[in-house]
Amino acid sequence: MSSVSDAVSPPALKPGRIDEFDTLAPSPKALMRRRARSHIGLIIGASLLAFVVIVAIFAPLLAPYDPYAQDLTRRLVDPVWGPKGTWENIFGTDALGRDVLSRLMYGARISLLIGFTAAVIAGIIGATLGILGGYFGGRVDSFIVYLINVKLALPVILIALSVSSISGGSIPALIILLGFLTWDRYAVVTRSMTQQMREREFIMSSLAAGASHTRIIMREIFPNLLNQIIVIASLDMALIILIEAALSFLGLGVRPPMPSWGLMVSEGRAVMFFKPYLIMIPGAAIFLLVIAINMAGDGIRDVTSPEGRG
Repeated sequence: MSSVSDAVSPPALKPGRIDEFDTLAPSPKALMRRRARSHIGLIIGASLLAFVVIVAIFAPLLAPYDPYAQDLTRRLVDPVWGPKGTWENIFGTDALGRDVLSRLMYGARISLLIGFTAAVIAGIIGATLGILGGYFGGRVDSFIVYLINVKLALPVILIALSVSSISGGSIPALIILLGFLTWDRYAVVTRSMTQQMREREFIMSSLAAGASHTRIIMREIFPNLLNQIIVIASLDMALIILIEAALSFLGLGVRPPMPSWGLMVSEGRAVMFFKPYLIMIPGAAIFLLVIAINMAGDGIRDVTSPEGRG
């Protein structure tokens, strides 16, 4: 006769079988993957952004023409949907006979390069200041708060216009300028979160164990802030791309003949009533890229938040 313990003992799990208790309490990574697969905004934004990135990387292979080549015999050719459009120039040509589609593909490189690099520079400056101020407090924090207040009081667009007109509008100068003008958001968020984190038990135990401040900041605080920094960077990148397009539109950003999207809109102003596609196509590209970055950043925030918004 079998014993009572044998009668109530659960059956052995077969290899590859999932315990019902695991399905009731999924791991944080599995929960984030589940949220990501069901977040429509994140899927759409990430897909659009990935498409633009792929086009920018492989522009030399995908572009049908040289974006700088001029052909005055084919100037202002209608796009393929126009009355005189052909498949030879799908998006038509501009006033100098340059292929709009080719310039649009190469323009994605400039927008992504300036947006990404400037966001990285701003993130390094802002996160460093915010973490130092929130962790050490006292005079260090007071000085960094003063810097943040000064930065918030400065008009970003006016300073960008002034400095860009002096620097000549080169791409390295634009990247450095926009990076130094957009770091305040990182500093505010990381400072607030570091102030809350420095009183946590794991920080206190690290201090009690004799860990240095540098080790605590790099091994304990920064990894916990990295997700928020990435979210801020995704939103900041969209703002930087808009500022670059505005500067190029006003003639103070990327200089001709480089294929910047803002510059393409500016070049189409002279014939906007006769050839509106010269403004609509690059304007739509800017709109879609900014929307894609914002949707992706908002989706990352929703997916990685503890309460699972969205």
